[in-house]
Amino acid sequence: MKNWLLPVVVAFGACSKSPTPDRTAEARPAVAAIATSQGPAWARDASVDQRVEALLAKMTLEEKIGQLNQFSKGHATGPETGQKPYEELIAQGHVGSILNAAGAKDTNELQRIAVERSRLGIPLLFGVDVIHGWRTTFPIPLALAASWNPDVVQQTARVAAQEASAEGIRWTFSPMVDIARDPRWGRIIEGAGEDPFLGSLLAGAYVRGYQGDKLTDPTSIAACMKHWVGYGAAEAGRDYNSTYIPQRLLREIYLPPFKAGVDAGALTLMSAFNSLNDVPASANPRTMNILKKEWGFKGLVVSDWTSIKEVIAHGIATDGKMAARKSLLGGVDMDMESVLYLKELPALVKEGKVPMSVVDDSVRRILRVKFALGLFERPYTEDKPLSELDRKLAKRAALETFVLLKNGAAKATPVLPIAGSVRRIAVLGPLADDRNNMHGGWAGKSDEKNVVTLRAALDAYAKGKAIQIKFERGTDIMGTSEKDIAKAVAAAKQSDLVLLAVGEEGGRTGEASSRTKLDLPGVQGRLASAVLATGKPVVLIVFGRPMVLTPYVDKAAAVIQAWHPGIEAGPALADVLTGAENFSGRLPVTLPRSLGQIPIYYNALNTGRPADAADLTKLPTETKDIYVSRYIDELNAPLYPFGYGLSYTQFTYSPATATARSLSAKALAHGSGAIKVKATVTNTGSRSGTEVVQLYTRLRGTSVALPMRQLKGYQRITLDAGEAREVEFTIGREQLAFWNDDLEHVVEPAALTLWITADASSGTPLDLTITE
Repeated sequence: MKNWLLPVVVAFGACSKSPTPDRTAEARPAVAAIATSQGPAWARDASVDQRVEALLAKMTLEEKIGQLNQFSKGHATGPETGQKPYEELIAQGHVGSILNAAGAKDTNELQRIAVERSRLGIPLLFGVDVIHGWRTTFPIPLALAASWNPDVVQQTARVAAQEASAEGIRWTFSPMVDIARDPRWGRIIEGAGEDPFLGSLLAGAYVRGYQGDKLTDPTSIAACMKHWVGYGAAEAGRDYNSTYIPQRLLREIYLPPFKAGVDAGALTLMSAFNSLNDVPASANPRTMNILKKEWGFKGLVVSDWTSIKEVIAHGIATDGKMAARKSLLGGVDMDMESVLYLKELPALVKEGKVPMSVVDDSVRRILRVKFALGLFERPYTEDKPLSELDRKLAKRAALETFVLLKNGAAKATPVLPIAGSVRRIAVLGPLADDRNNMHGGWAGKSDEKNVVTLRAALDAYAKGKAIQIKFERGTDIMGTSEKDIAKAVAAAKQSDLVLLAVGEEGGRTGEASSRTKLDLPGVQGRLASAVLATGKPVVLIVFGRPMVLTPYVDKAAAVIQAWHPGIEAGPALADVLTGAENFSGRLPVTLPRSLGQIPIYYNALNTGRPADAADLTKLPTETKDIYVSRYIDELNAPLYPFGYGLSYTQFTYSPATATARSLSAKALAHGSGAIKVKATVTNTGSRSGTEVVQLYTRLRGTSVALPMRQLKGYQRITLDAGEAREVEFTIGREQLAFWNDDLEHVVEPAALTLWITADASSGTPLDLTITE
């Protein structure tokens, strides 16, 4: 058992702001003590700094600017620059990094040019998008977040680092730690969902997994947290779109995962495509000052693909020269593929429009990362046979990510696990036997031949048993033809149980994959409706991002959110379907009931006219209140809340209790005065199961309105049938401090409500008080 109630250290300190009127002494909040950190070991290594300064002193202006450039040798996620071949530029010392080169042979050939032919022999840093595995494809990041298990996330990142580094890759553009509240945004699948607490824990886990115990270990690769900052709040869920985030909200919700990753030792960050409050993120000195000055980050910041050039389109630059100047002065150290630093900075420095000190600072950061990784000592990659895929970890990870949303109607017998009396199973849908789309987006160096599908796994399960498996695709994922739906319906009618696998293509999630509709793609909705109309028990298995499943869940006997599970998709699904394994995944996002509810997230404000909680699950015609915050044409509760997930057993919670009924704001501000809260969780079912026990808080009477609930801790516990366990959390400054309107991190006198519960919408409240 692990208690993930950790002190997630957020961005202490205030941005520059206009003076505000003084408060009375009685109303003045207790300001939380600022947590200080010495920073990661690589940032405090004096010998590295000495080597950086010695090398910097030898460099010409052109060689310095050369380190600020990154070029791609292959796959692009935007317009190509035509800046190829790179061999001569590398020999001249005009390239600092290459992305999308992989394989010991290719990376060593380019590295040899840099080390042996350039004047100073500065090695290249090779980067690739290693997002959820390299050769071993694990579940997509949003799925891994559904495990609520940082240990599993760290282990998958470690395996990815080992596999990628064996092919010369020492830098990954991961993790994506953007908070996302809108599933129309395709990149929601690349992150940890909507919650900053969960996102912060997983950000640190990714960083530790990628970078390992020792950066100079050849299997260590530099983590790159992205996208700095606010990209997940893209307006209307449209990729690359503008974001507007007030400074207080930025610090409460969007910055904490980045701070957690910085504290975990992340070597690099990537600037975002979006503008934030009308200033492009790739030329935004305000946010870069938070990172580099306030937090003391000493690593490098790389732009996203041509995002420096794109500040022209944003409108804050009229040409490449202005874009290069504003981006470098805005804190972006390395230019990915725009070529503008290489072309424009020499003249800008000579004209005095960019100080040499700014160039030197960026070069220091890049050299510091290269020294920290040991590239000067071991620039080449040993060309040796690649290791076997880690199928065991891939399967374990997948097992922990599946979320059981429904299993039988109220008081009805659950249809899962598959009963021994079931002899005929119809396996239907376009994703039941689709190897390629089990990988999901950003699948690294995946090979669909390594994937085991649901159909293949069930065929293996049924072999030697008196079980008949009948497969019908019904339609393609994006298909428009309905001609094969009848075959699927016929197979369903002849079955005892139907497994219907529907959802999205992996390639239609992730970057540049925003959607205006979140229903099942193509004619899959018609397939689902037709199969559900047969009256047979149907298990709906949904792959891809969170979608609107309302038309199907009432008629389905069971519903599983399977995301994109990776190479062991089939065996893992077969194990939970048959009961060999239990479900333990929990939603890291809120599932909408209707497209019109989006953006929808649990940690929202209450409004001045909130609807009664009991009315959220009623139609407006069934309620008395009219002038409240609600929709008039739909139930207002989400389809499934954040943190929700079922298993094959049941858990009950005792009312929470506390060691004291009140806390002192003054004591909390100075790091003392914490109390313990606890509840007893009992497995009342007939088999062992894992429960994710969640702690939520609410503060009222504060100087700013705060969310109705905020996740502040959780524990994953496994209980045998009939077993009970007392689960305890500590409530202190880290759980109760917040950013006030003056951007001070404070603890204030308030009414405090706590819940120890199974998801963000349930539980018995415990009311306490925070005094002066």
